[in-house]
Amino acid sequence: MSSSKKYEIDMCNGPLFGKIVLFSLPLMLSGILQLLFNAADMIVVGRWAGSSALAAVGSTGSLVNLIVNVFIGLSVGSNVLVARYYGGGQDKELSDTVHTAIFVSVISGIALIFIGCFVAPKALLLMGTPEDVLPQAVLYIRIYFCGMPAMMLYNFGSSILRAVGDTKRPLYYLSAAGVINVVLNLVFVIVFHLGVAGVALATTISQVVSAVLVVRCLMNSDGPYKLDLRALRISKHKLGMMVRIGLPAGFQGAVFSVSNVLIQSSVNSFGSLAMAGNSAAANLEGFVYTAMNTFHQTAVSFTSQNYGARNYKRIGRILLICCLSVTVVGLVLGSVFYLLSGSLLQLYSDDPVVIDYGINRLFYICLPYFLCGLMDTLVGVIRGMGYAVMPMIVSLSGACLLRVIWIYTIFQEYRSLKVLYLSYPFTWTVTSLVHLLCFGVVYYKLCRKT
Repeated sequence: MSSSKKYEIDMCNGPLFGKIVLFSLPLMLSGILQLLFNAADMIVVGRWAGSSALAAVGSTGSLVNLIVNVFIGLSVGSNVLVARYYGGGQDKELSDTVHTAIFVSVISGIALIFIGCFVAPKALLLMGTPEDVLPQAVLYIRIYFCGMPAMMLYNFGSSILRAVGDTKRPLYYLSAAGVINVVLNLVFVIVFHLGVAGVALATTISQVVSAVLVVRCLMNSDGPYKLDLRALRISKHKLGMMVRIGLPAGFQGAVFSVSNVLIQSSVNSFGSLAMAGNSAAANLEGFVYTAMNTFHQTAVSFTSQNYGARNYKRIGRILLICCLSVTVVGLVLGSVFYLLSGSLLQLYSDDPVVIDYGINRLFYICLPYFLCGLMDTLVGVIRGMGYAVMPMIVSLSGACLLRVIWIYTIFQEYRSLKVLYLSYPFTWTVTSLVHLLCFGVVYYKLCRKT
């Protein structure tokens, strides 16, 4: 067996449940580790730089996602194509996709540096970021965006590895980079007193490490997805397909972020303590979301490979296993995080007001979070079958538009954080039901082909 082959999973043959678990666990650990390292950023800056610094770092999250998600969506397109060609044994098409994807990742990262440095500060002003938080938030976001080329390289590179069933090596690389991130956080913030600048600098350096490791892995591969830097070029055909699949996903993520930016702006109106509590709780929720999002990514890869191999009837079983798994994970983790919320939030701040704000958010969002997991998993399967626009339209209408309407109607009438947070479970439920109906129609048509 080749050195690369031992990391891959055969998604097109044999029992599915064990392989989905084998694929998902390293992916889940990767996401959780990444969040642990991000939480370390928040904890270090909150403990040693104060609540305003914590609010500054936390308040940039929704804006960063808004800007970055369009480009990250293209990595979804590369994941779908690589998995489809790998499952169908189309090595030449696969190689063209890999080299196009890596080239696009570099260009995207460079573009994001300029967008983040010049657009993001003005956007923070439009979001109503308080004056005591704004200078630190601007400093953090400018340094953070200087690491975008590395972040894009890692995301595109790891999406290629996931597409062929390899979720272990991205976990190893992320672990190494994360340890470096935590150590540098402590050194820059506690020893050199750099505050939010130190946290941003540590994150940027760790992203460079993870990018170098994943690129090295692809270059040393002996499979059809081997990366040759001399062969880097953009295939117009592959880029077109990548954009067709990935751009709707990226646009969907960006518009989701618009609604989250509106919610962040609404939270900002309650003051810096509410912002700090909201940021800490959102950081904790990230662990639940990341664990659930594993099954979205699993659904995309497994569905795409089986679609490429024309094993259409396995797709229904993939959806069932992934939906059951994401429900169990979401319910268990959501309940645990809420029950331990008081103790966990104390890691971020010892201010009782900040902690109360955080507990309030966790009750209304974290407990029913499994609904979001179901919604994303359904999208993953539909996208894996090659339908990109349909899930985008449903998600934008069901989750984003409804959430914006909620903010400008119900929230304006009954102005409280409770009412604001209730917009999440309501929109998740509506959108999941519509996605399920869409899957039924698409799957019925697909099975009729066999």
